[in-house]
Amino acid sequence: MIKSELIKELAAALNKAQSEMSGAKKGKVNPFFKSKYANLEEVISCAKGPLCNNGLSISQFPVTQDNKAGVVTILMHSSGEFLEDTLLLTCAKNDPQGMGSAITYARRYAYQSVLGIPSEDDDGNNAIRTTSPAAPKPPTITKAAILAAFNACKDSAALDKKYEKAMTTQWVKDPEVMQAYAIRANELSKGVKP
Repeated sequence: MIKSELIKELAAALNKAQSEMSGAKKGKVNPFFKSKYANLEEVISCAKGPLCNNGLSISQFPVTQDNKAGVVTILMHSSGEFLEDTLLLTCAKNDPQGMGSAITYARRYAYQSVLGIPSEDDDGNNAIRTTSPAAPKPPTITKAAILAAFNACKDSAALDKKYEKAMTTQWVKDPEVMQAYAIRANELSKGVKP
């Protein structure tokens, strides 16, 4: 992290702004994880007024490095004091869409983190288990079989049925399975047949 020599005024203003902020409402649905999340627009919306009222602003700039993309986030105060840090995420695909997705995620995560904005019904506590995890489900289908089934689909309806079935297996959160689904859905939308 980079910061101005002093952050006394910035810290006081941020403290006041945080007392005025609400949590970001989880209004969007992630179809891969079947969960809700607060999108970037919602995160910015819940912070915009309190930031402006307290002489604070945020700027974010896209950055890339070694198949990673993200943002430099700068929290600034009207006194000239600032905090700056960079968040880079590994791109799922090394193309403009993959980099754009990583930048959007990084913007949201960095914005929420620097301001301490929780998502309503924040499920971050699920990342810390206080009990033993449930025993994994026995394999019902191999990952290779799921990937092959996705690639064999001739239309979106068939692909969606295969995806729904895959989401009932131990591969429910496997990045390769989710990426294969997304790639095949994109191919089908462009008319690419097996």
